[in-house]
Parts: sequence; structure tokens; C-alpha cells
Amino acid sequence: MLVLPFCLRAQNHARAEEILDKTFEVLSDNSGIRVEFVGTDSGFLLLKGEKFYLNNSNIQCWYNGDTQWSYVAENKEVNISNPTPEELQVINPYFILKNYKDNFHCTYQGNTGKKGAESHLLVLTSKHAGGNEIVRLTISNRYQPTELKIERNGQTLGHINIISFRKNQHLEDNMFYFNKTLYPDI
Repeated sequence: MLVLPFCLRAQNHARAEEILDKTFEVLSDNSGIRVEFVGTDSGFLLLKGEKFYLNNSNIQCWYNGDTQWSYVAENKEVNISNPTPEELQVINPYFILKNYKDNFHCTYQGNTGKKGAESHLLVLTSKHAGGNEIVRLTISNRYQPTELKIERNGQTLGHINIISFRKNQHLEDNMFYFNKTLYPDI
């Protein structure tokens, strides 16, 4: 009886890792992915490996795998940075999945019938800073994220529902660089 909880926890952890690894394979598609989302903010995200372009109601953000450009139209300025993996995982689920073994304890919470199809519920709890960051993921049986919620110290940092996930988008590398000529007044 004492061993049963440990066996179940190990099975849940192994199942969670299997789902996360398969989901990471899907997100690593080198031809490109387009994700449309609603939630804390609405918009779309283009992914190609580590590169991404985010366009939502507040910001446009380009990341070429090294440099990030963040454009806020309201301020007419672009900020240029070299973000850490921790900063990137708030914007791009690819980075959560890429580094989950180093940064999170993961557990499989079971299935749900969200979006008309059975999906997997996973909870990732930070290994660092006292485990105060939690990522709740819902992943379809095709290993595509359908919902993402990031919490820190009991506060929700972001919550998105993915309404469209399209693979094989054949995205060009120049889509992940800020093009200064398109924004002459910043």
C-alpha cells in the first residue's frame, strides 16, 4: 500500500514526459507553424524551430534565435534584447517544452474532452525559486497545445486558448527579423 502512490507518481511523470517530448517534436517543425490564440491577449504566433514572430493587440515581437525585437506601436519604439530562456518561455511555448526537464517537475493529470476531442492535462511546476511558477498545459491527442496557463506566486501571468494550429507553413527566415524599413517613424 505504501509503494502504490510512488508507482502512480512515477507513471504519471513518465506519461507526462512522453506527451511533452512528442509535443516538442511537433513544435520543432522546421517548415513552420502558425498558431492563432485568444485569452489574456489575442493574436497569432509564427514558429520555426527556436525562431518566432508574435503579433497581438499590444506588441509585435520578432526573435531570430538570438536577438529579439519588440515593437510597441503606441510608443513608436522598438526594444532590442537577447532574452534568457526564462524570458522566452513566457512568450513561446516552444521554450517551455525545450527546457522542461531542466526547469520543471511534470505530472500527467488525466484526460479531458476539451475542444470536442480528448486531450491530455499536464502540470509543470518550477524546480527553481521555490517552485512558485506553474504551467498548466492541455495537449491534444495529435500532440498540439490547445491551452496554456502560466502562474507565478498564485497570480496568472498569461492564459491562452489556441483556436488554430497549422503546420507546414513554409516560413522564410526573414520573417523572424525586424525590418526597419517597414517602420520608418520609430
